[in-house]
Amino acid sequence: MLVLASASPRRRELLAQAGYSFEVHPAHIPENPFPNEDPTAYVTRLAREKAEAVFRELSNKIPGAPGSGSPRIGLHPWGGDPSHLGTWESTNPNLPSTTPLVVLAADTTVTLDNQILGKPSDPADAARMLRLLSGRTHQVITGIALISATSTQVAAETTAVTFIALSDKDIAAYIASGEPMDKAGAYAIQGRAARWIPRIEGDYFNVVGLPLALVSSLLESL
Repeated sequence: MLVLASASPRRRELLAQAGYSFEVHPAHIPENPFPNEDPTAYVTRLAREKAEAVFRELSNKIPGAPGSGSPRIGLHPWGGDPSHLGTWESTNPNLPSTTPLVVLAADTTVTLDNQILGKPSDPADAARMLRLLSGRTHQVITGIALISATSTQVAAETTAVTFIALSDKDIAAYIASGEPMDKAGAYAIQGRAARWIPRIEGDYFNVVGLPLALVSSLLESL
């Protein structure tokens, strides 16, 4: 069973759009960067920590798993013979009652001049970020971690995003909409901010929060 270790509705929608069957089990870990942590190292570390936390939690719920260790698992329904593998008790009525377990986690950040721009803490912080992005090209980086009993795969995708120049009125109206408050970099490319983005270089879905081509490649490699 593929488990998405994220509460993000956008990641959920994208993974379903790509045709995968999965369940959602969010991870709850601190998301603060270490001092002077590189943005790519930051998102890949968080993705791995989220995947590991959920994998451990769900492994402990698997009947017959040896002690507190991880069960042997594989990917289902995309491949593998699950007959000899540890199983996860699925609550999805469209899936077998017990299925092999794989955990997918992701973390996305916006970076400009190697500075990490996470989710704004308040409207003033959102305005600060949007002023930094105004009229410039920044990078959106998503770290991906995919954990099975036999392997841990970690990767990252980077997309360059260009903003037009924003006026104070533009920024104030956008913040008033409430859209930027739970978004890395204080904007959503799939929302109202789309009008400010004339060009991107790279994977659009990465900016939304889940680089589908990269995720699919990692899943297939299992």
